Amino acid sequence: MKKVAIIGTQGVPAQYGGFESLVENIIGENCSEGIEYTVFCSSLDKDSRLKEYKGCHLRYVPLHANGIQSVPYDMISMMKAIRGYDTIVILGTSGCLFLPILRALSRSRIIVNIDGLEHRREKWGMVARTTLRLSERTAIRNADVVIADNKGIADYVEATYHKKAVTIAYGGDNAIRNVPELRQQEILAQYGLTADDFAVTVCRIEPENNPHITLEAFKRTGRPLIFIGNWEHSAYARDLKKTYAQLDNIKLVDSIYDLDVLYALRKNAHCYVHGHSAGGTNPSLVEAMAIGCRIVAFDVIYNRETTHGKALYYHDVESLIQLLDTDWGDYSELREIAKLNYNWATIAKAYEKLY
Repeated sequence: MKKVAIIGTQGVPAQYGGFESLVENIIGENCSEGIEYTVFCSSLDKDSRLKEYKGCHLRYVPLHANGIQSVPYDMISMMKAIRGYDTIVILGTSGCLFLPILRALSRSRIIVNIDGLEHRREKWGMVARTTLRLSERTAIRNADVVIADNKGIADYVEATYHKKAVTIAYGGDNAIRNVPELRQQEILAQYGLTADDFAVTVCRIEPENNPHITLEAFKRTGRPLIFIGNWEHSAYARDLKKTYAQLDNIKLVDSIYDLDVLYALRKNAHCYVHGHSAGGTNPSLVEAMAIGCRIVAFDVIYNRETTHGKALYYHDVESLIQLLDTDWGDYSELREIAKLNYNWATIAKAYEKLY
């Protein structure tokens, strides 16, 4: 039995972001026999403290998994995982200043998925960015295997640290649901939407995801938009909500975890607007591709790599407005790209191969 610890998420069941979705989908039915997972979870972020979930063991740390507490949260998780595991998978580099100590005390194989380039995110100040950059460097130098979720990230690792990264993306097929047409229409009616007459966006409300660009573009055009995110998360998010929530054509909706509802909204949208400018392969983007959405994405290398250059790309309010009036032509290749490259069964096996 291969014992594998996973560190760096809020935990499962998934209720947050990309890493949580990753863990949710490599355990359970996609997990091969002979692998026993333990997932470290935040007791402050989870409503219930399950001992097991989808066949894996859950262990808890009494800190928040995100924000400033993410650093000690990850470090304490590593301390708890020093003994008893063949492989330790660390998702993100926040606590990786501890990695040399873990390396010295543990016999486990250490795998680090470095996520996006966290130190480039606009929300961090100079001290935080410097610390995150140092954590990234420490993680890459001390890991047995570095995982990048996008070729753009892998190229950065090789160019900056002269180390090869294994590229493993996220899956999107978990977003495909069997929702009856009548139920889909009920969901649209619940939000006051008409099929193929609105755009949809799903993201965390952070500056690097450019919600201000999306909202301003739709304010100027008057086109219908439903924007799903954590609108009470920060002063930045609350300010945007205060500015744009009163507009009749824009619906700002708090995070939705019901996959049937998300499927209906994305499936029936005219297009999916993806504003992420930092990071690598983003789960919400590959999920929209898997469902078959038209994609309008912020123009950075990560989004072009993920969509294989088959989406439409913008860089500011004016270019987004122009794209909303563009004749799409054939965009069906996006779904085929997702089917071939972003399915969870294949991704789970790619992780297992590294153990």
